[in-house]
Amino acid sequence: MATGCLAIASAISANAQETVFVEEESVSVADVSNCKTQYYVDKHDNVFLQLGAGVGVPIVENELDNGQNAKRHMTAIYNLGVGKWFSPYLGFRFSGYYGSMHWDNDNFSKAKKAELDFDIMWDMCNSLGGVNPDRPVSVIPFVGVGGALVWDINSEGSNIYKNATTLRTREWTLPVSAGIQFRFRLCRYVDFFLEGRAGFYGDNFNGCAYNKSIDMFVSAIGGFNINFGGVKYQAYNPCKDMAYINTLNGQVNALRGELAATAAALAAAEAQLPCPEAKAAPAAAPVVNAAPMMSTVRFAINSDKISDEEMVNVYNTAEYMKANPNLNVVIKGFADKDTGSAEYNKGLSERRANAVANALTKTYGINSNRLTIEGEGSAVQPYDVNNWNRIVIFVPAN
Repeated sequence: MATGCLAIASAISANAQETVFVEEESVSVADVSNCKTQYYVDKHDNVFLQLGAGVGVPIVENELDNGQNAKRHMTAIYNLGVGKWFSPYLGFRFSGYYGSMHWDNDNFSKAKKAELDFDIMWDMCNSLGGVNPDRPVSVIPFVGVGGALVWDINSEGSNIYKNATTLRTREWTLPVSAGIQFRFRLCRYVDFFLEGRAGFYGDNFNGCAYNKSIDMFVSAIGGFNINFGGVKYQAYNPCKDMAYINTLNGQVNALRGELAATAAALAAAEAQLPCPEAKAAPAAAPVVNAAPMMSTVRFAINSDKISDEEMVNVYNTAEYMKANPNLNVVIKGFADKDTGSAEYNKGLSERRANAVANALTKTYGINSNRLTIEGEGSAVQPYDVNNWNRIVIFVPAN
């Protein structure tokens, strides 16, 4: 029996002395340099108001019955629009136009016109030349659809009747349009723009339908864009934190090595003890091996929404608390100091902590009495890398 005991002790000691390292995924400097920076726009950023004025020319039936040459007439138009860039490359706007229009059709004709268009805009410079929120000149093609109302039509050449004896003086059409805008950056909050637009309408656009199957209205306007909150894009590189992660992996492996060495020393000490006679052990109740409590939940910038990936950490924490019913937890919320004021970040960190607490209680059934919520704001930064401080940390309360 002594010989068997000594052999078992020797085997335990030999196995324990083997320091075990778990290899973590690492990224080399070359890999990091090849990572592509991605850009996104916060839901409150890059909203703009457009104010402009210019001239327009209708391209419609344009003939005189007295032998004179018909002319194209320019009239003033006014523009008001509102829009948003939902990425550095694409945006949308609602743009309204109002003015009168003149043309020659049997005689001098005129009407009033109002139009509302929905446009999709493409920032060609950001797409082809790289994202730059401070670029002095941007070229922005756009396409749109909308609705136009022409009223007070006064034309001797009208031939669309409201009834048997009355000519129509009002027309509705659904135009499509295309154009290009040149935007000149005056400052982060104000741009000057020049824009050309061509709209395509049904033949009834000006109350007259003959000779042309499609009528047009061509306009050129200039004005100012007022950018609420300034022009800004959030940059994110998925690999920029990998060097810091590799450092943390090294620290984890060092701690694992120390733990393995301590286990080896403990096994060697236990090997010196007398080997007791084996006794039949009573059947033991099943042991619940609780997963270790995940310590953090990370958030996107200016967000208190828990992503699907981070919800896994909330689930693991809930399972750990269920396996340890006497454990209470402090949920500490944080915000990064580089974005937002201290007062705003205080509220944001509290919302993040509350979001995690709600998930633990409502989704996973943890008693709220076991949770304490603390919003630290941005006064405390638990990590050296600022982007890591958009976080909630679990701290055992007992």
